[in-house]
Amino acid sequence: MSKSVPAFLQDESDGRETDTASEGSYQLSRPKKSPSSLTNLSSSSSMTPLSSVSGSVMSVYSGDFGNLEVKGNIQFAIDYVDSLKELHVFVAQCKDLAAADVKKQRSDPYVKTYLLPDKGKMGKKKTLVVKKTLNPVYNEILRYKIEKQILKTQKLNLSVWHRDTFKRNSFLGEVELDLETWDWDNKQNKQLKWYPLKRKTAPVALEAENRGEMKLALQYVPEPIPGKKLPTTGEVHIWVKECLDLPQLRGSHLNSFVKCIILPDTSRKSRQKTRAVGKTTSPVFNHTMVYDGFRPEDLTEACVELTVWDHYKLTNQFLGGLRIGFGTGKSYGTEVDWMDSTSEEVALWEKMVKSPNTWIEATLPLRMLLIAKISK
Repeated sequence: MSKSVPAFLQDESDGRETDTASEGSYQLSRPKKSPSSLTNLSSSSSMTPLSSVSGSVMSVYSGDFGNLEVKGNIQFAIDYVDSLKELHVFVAQCKDLAAADVKKQRSDPYVKTYLLPDKGKMGKKKTLVVKKTLNPVYNEILRYKIEKQILKTQKLNLSVWHRDTFKRNSFLGEVELDLETWDWDNKQNKQLKWYPLKRKTAPVALEAENRGEMKLALQYVPEPIPGKKLPTTGEVHIWVKECLDLPQLRGSHLNSFVKCIILPDTSRKSRQKTRAVGKTTSPVFNHTMVYDGFRPEDLTEACVELTVWDHYKLTNQFLGGLRIGFGTGKSYGTEVDWMDSTSEEVALWEKMVKSPNTWIEATLPLRMLLIAKISK
């Protein structure tokens, strides 16, 4: 997976208006053949020196980027309808796509579009999913309400994705058109054309500008309570101090918060988050989160995912994130795409593991992640 894969502006309605003090324990989901896992892992969180709060919102990595071959073509046409002040994107079909299911030689593809660098105001448009085919036919019109003068400053991005039964997405290719140089008066440009799908060259929903940084500290406590029945388990403490220079997606308005999960867990109960801090691009959270039930061997298999979000009304928009672990690409013997830590993220995790009972501090650059919906 690319280190700059976008989250595609996932919107969630997760009760962000309230933060309540609580603790919970949960069983981590894991492959059946795993020799061990973060069993009986429980979580708690607090803010220092502010009042204790625990978070919510579990975000599970949902898709795969770069693991499937990019091949095939997409047929579409675009037109601007002056009377409606709308851009119409007619998505006709795709052919010879890569097979997400190699054995059965098929995929469940759909097409998603964005106008860049809109940064989410208009949101994504997408077709229906066509199942069990490498040659899907859509014949759908995706519409954008936009002034023509503004449209001429945009780029149109179409990307093709496979969506599996667990609603995880795999990238199959993309096409990008520069609308600034597009000849809208040329009738040939309104006809259906075939375009070869290409590998990702730039983030879809947001440009690759600086996403800001997160200042944090981690600590591993091997035996937090002497004499406990499970003395071989420990705790991982995550201290989210502050973020710096976050991108502003809604003009000068920003109301940011941080979510945390420990992959490979997929349960809703494992979620934690900070409170939201508004009206600043460099919010101070000073929030600690604690996960217990860690066996020493779990430290090589788990990954801390921290994501920063802008909360607006009933939706949350992704700003950037971190995945802190050993970055091996595997977890409990299974290849996974979320174990994709950068060298800086790996260095922080390694220092934490090698220096138990010690806070290890770092300031890390936020990056793009593919984020999926919360699992039940």
